[in-house]
Amino acid sequence: MAEAVYILCAVTCATCAWLLVRGYRATRTKLLLWSSVCFVGLAVNNVILFVDIVLVPSIDLSLIRDSVALVAMLVLVFGLIWESHGEGAP
Repeated sequence: MAEAVYILCAVTCATCAWLLVRGYRATRTKLLLWSSVCFVGLAVNNVILFVDIVLVPSIDLSLIRDSVALVAMLVLVFGLIWESHGEGAP
């Protein structure tokens, strides 16, 4: 059952990333780009989680997994800060 949850989380993140990229291509809103990159990273994180827990439980991939999640979230935070200073700032 847990394996199905890991796969569904990866598919959900990948779907969100695809929808965000599609929205970015239609509107060219940079925040959609930053969000899509974040969700791609989160999808990769979920795939690594599946590999770590299900396929090769003898190898600890938690450092790689956490690093990917950290980079994904930092991209989103950077995008939020960049956009808040770029559009509305005097």
